[in-house]
Amino acid sequence: MAVPARSIALQALGNVARGRGTLADALAGPEAEALDPRDRALLHELVLGTLRRRGLLDHALARAASRPLDRIAPGVLDALRLAAYQLLFTRVAPHAALSEAVDLARAAEPRAAGFANAVLRRLQREGLPPEPDPAGDTLAWLVSFGSLPRWLAQRWLARLGPGRAVARARAFAEPPATHFRLNPRVADAERRAAEAGIVSAATSVPGVLELVEGRLAPLLLEGVAYAQDEGSQLVARLAATDGRVLDACAAPGGKSLLLADLGEGRTRVVAAEVSRRRLRTLVQLRDRWHARDAIAVVLADARRPPFRGGFDAVLLDAPCSGLGTLARHPDIRWRLAPEDVSRHAERQRALVEALAPLVRPGGRLVYATCSVEPEENEGVVAPFLAAHREFAPEPLPGWAEPHRDGQFVRIEPATRRGDAFFAARLRRGE
Repeated sequence: MAVPARSIALQALGNVARGRGTLADALAGPEAEALDPRDRALLHELVLGTLRRRGLLDHALARAASRPLDRIAPGVLDALRLAAYQLLFTRVAPHAALSEAVDLARAAEPRAAGFANAVLRRLQREGLPPEPDPAGDTLAWLVSFGSLPRWLAQRWLARLGPGRAVARARAFAEPPATHFRLNPRVADAERRAAEAGIVSAATSVPGVLELVEGRLAPLLLEGVAYAQDEGSQLVARLAATDGRVLDACAAPGGKSLLLADLGEGRTRVVAAEVSRRRLRTLVQLRDRWHARDAIAVVLADARRPPFRGGFDAVLLDAPCSGLGTLARHPDIRWRLAPEDVSRHAERQRALVEALAPLVRPGGRLVYATCSVEPEENEGVVAPFLAAHREFAPEPLPGWAEPHRDGQFVRIEPATRRGDAFFAARLRRGE
């Protein structure tokens, strides 16, 4: 009988493959939350690892199976992937991975147990297939060992060339770093982090810490710390200013918190969010952070903002494809289609046009995404600047110089362990 963590993992993989809900929802569902911490950690490792390596796992299973993968029942194939990940990339005892995978396959398709057992035993004997030459046969490497869907592999290979495409795929196959910051509203936050056994290292962005050792979860629940990627904190710092600041697509709320903290009482943040569910999460975070006095939370659609002009700064961390977060959200690579990139870009252009009039003369507009695709980044900003001569790129603060890319800011996961981010910091003329 499969342990609950593996059963929930199989269900999560099936939901991703069939487009039923998000991975985040699956990992935060009641069954997952009911697991003890050790089994919950196993669940996260199995699901995230299997999705990060799914292309490679399919490459290996295709050699070990006696039939094409598209002729294997979906639930059985997911059970095989889950077991293959354990056999090839973890220290899970092979007999446990094999026996439980057979149970899962039998539950999905009663006659599949013998087939699953044969495939996995062959995989255990033979291991990974030979690796294609990343330089000589780059596309074959990207869709197998690089674990990218073919359309994305072709896109990156054409735009980046073999070396950069392979480097990016390698980075997205590994777990990302965990970045966090301490709550300046908690006077003894540093002491409490030390007592909790947290060991951290500073990064290139002020205030951003990289977790080296320890468990953050208790400090997060107590409002002593907040887990937030380096790029996400960088974007908020680019927008920070005294006065009235709009965080236009604010959930889950980390950037609003940082904008308020940096203001030290001189900033009033309006955090707008269109989703009622995500708005409730934002309110809970704000209150846990003791920032109720500094952040006003508003249910609002940024495409039709219910505000008048006069904001000293507007931050638009735009909803995007998320293709810069494939290490943290590996399900995205298997959910997106090529046309989704242009669909996101169209919405992003509409958001910028709707929000730009809210920036007062002399004020600041920061546009950001966690995408690596130019259509969502320069492809949005350049036409906006051409049509709105009153806006121009603003000089970057000194601490942001390591991330400068021409007039913009960019973080590339191939050189930094974390999410990709693009940001344009624009000033409206007086």
